[in-house]
Amino acid sequence: MARKITPKQWLTLLTVQLCTVLFGATVTSVTVILPQMKGALSATTDQIAWILTLNLVATAAATPLTGWLASKLGWRKLMLGSVIGFTFASAACGFADTLETLLVFRVIQGAFGAPIFPLGQSIILARFHREQHPMALMMWGVGGVMGPILGPTFGGMVADALDWRCAFFMMVPLGLAACIPIILSLKNEEQGIGRRFDFIGFLLIAVAVGSMQLVFDRGQRLDWFDSTEIIIEASLAAACIYFFLVHASFARAPLFEAATFKDRNLVLGVCFALIMGMLQYTPMVLFPSLLQDLRGYPDSIVGYLIATRGVGNFLSFFVVAQCTRLNPRATLAAGLLIQAGAGVWMGQLDMNMTSADVMWTNIIHGFGFGLAYTPMAVLAFSTLEPRLLTQGNAIFSLLRMLGSSIFISITLVIFVQSSAGAYANLSSLITPFDGGRLDPWVAQFGEITSRTFQQLAGEEVRREAAMIGYLNAFHLLTIMPALAAPLAFCFKVRPRDG
Repeated sequence: MARKITPKQWLTLLTVQLCTVLFGATVTSVTVILPQMKGALSATTDQIAWILTLNLVATAAATPLTGWLASKLGWRKLMLGSVIGFTFASAACGFADTLETLLVFRVIQGAFGAPIFPLGQSIILARFHREQHPMALMMWGVGGVMGPILGPTFGGMVADALDWRCAFFMMVPLGLAACIPIILSLKNEEQGIGRRFDFIGFLLIAVAVGSMQLVFDRGQRLDWFDSTEIIIEASLAAACIYFFLVHASFARAPLFEAATFKDRNLVLGVCFALIMGMLQYTPMVLFPSLLQDLRGYPDSIVGYLIATRGVGNFLSFFVVAQCTRLNPRATLAAGLLIQAGAGVWMGQLDMNMTSADVMWTNIIHGFGFGLAYTPMAVLAFSTLEPRLLTQGNAIFSLLRMLGSSIFISITLVIFVQSSAGAYANLSSLITPFDGGRLDPWVAQFGEITSRTFQQLAGEEVRREAAMIGYLNAFHLLTIMPALAAPLAFCFKVRPRDG
């Protein structure tokens, strides 16, 4: 007989939904206003991407603290402190007047926001019976996708009508509102049950994450391993990962208990979390700059189009709980293949793409992501001991955020390199000796040697080369989920409770 959801569980759902909406809306609203901030702060495309990537790095680096902080502070204090700190850091981002200052506040914002997602998921899994997990995670996701819908929509509208700073300020009332149900619904569960904090392990993993991100962020500008800085950062990342594994094997109280990594489903789950993290934010970084730079879309329209990804997420919730109960592994594989299909469509776009093309590719990609996430989370934690849930969720969220930040950097590297190569190849085709191809341009803008012709041709070549760069980046959104889909059947399926 199906268990009914109690009023206390409903209040718990509302609480974690509001907190997740706050986190998701802040991240996705920033993706829409990146081009406006780029001009206001006099930054290049790869520099402005640090506003997103450094925030994700800070979130990933601070996520391992979640389990220890929960054991010291309890659920209520930790969630309340995280939301308040995250809210005030968001306001501080709005007051920043230089790129460097904004990056500092984004790092602080990411560090405070780190516990929100893993702690929220831990609370859901702990307060609901296992047979309720598909429905509970689905309903939590309904609230969660409101962030990707509200963030780009209102962020774009506010930035278009007022200023990009107001996109940060609008998060303040939402953050303060989220504090009320936290106080009402949560108690300080888990407080006082923790072990000694593994400072060495945390330091090693934080340095490793930061160093890896710097390698991917700065490698393109510094010519990769021809740069001493990149060699040092890559060596530091590799050394810290090695010493972390050694330390975790011999420490009496490691950052993550060894029992956590002995659970097959969790290990597979965090691998899938890494891949899902790669797929989550990358389209929201690529599309705004593509639409604004190459198509001239205003912020508000870009916000509407990017928000359709959230519509796709929402539509998936009508079927994901039932499909997960029926066959979670097949549902996960289907969600990944749908995302791969959306990636194929994105990779076939051209300069004449319509708003409908952008809308439907994002809807389909969002639908696939929503269809894959719930079964992935259910399978990952289905066999894990309850006492390890918070630690497991911290690892899960760490890999998800790390996947997002690194993959964004990789796609930007591919965009920059392939755009530069395409520009050189296309520019070589514009010569006085190939008149047939250029006759329509010459008839409209004058001789090929004229200044007007050179300016217009150069701008068109730049746009076409940039489009090639975006398409090459989109191809990664096809490759990753297509390769991962068959691995979904490696999960163990836990027998249903009798």
